[in-house]
Amino acid sequence: MPFHKTLAAGRWQTFSLAEQLGNIGSEVSRALNWRAKQDNEKSFNALARGLELFDLTLSDPRWKGRRKELARSREVMCDFLVGDNQYGSTPKTLLAYFDAFAIAVRR
Repeated sequence: MPFHKTLAAGRWQTFSLAEQLGNIGSEVSRALNWRAKQDNEKSFNALARGLELFDLTLSDPRWKGRRKELARSREVMCDFLVGDNQYGSTPKTLLAYFDAFAIAVRR
């Protein structure tokens, strides 16, 4: 059962790529904030919501040529939040990546 029912029902495909990644970044930010507060359950739930949004983005046919980049972004997020952090990410670098999209949308 999807967390974001209306988005999963097709509304997500009405968003631009920057809007999609900015919204994913919101869930990443929540996951990082809850992780810093050592609330693993809430951090995991935010991660799960972010993964759902990533999967919706990856299934969006408009981004067919960008799937490799999007999948790598998803991989880096997972590597940091639940993996071994092989990419050497930090909360600052993750947020900087996603915040750039949120800022672009506001302009």
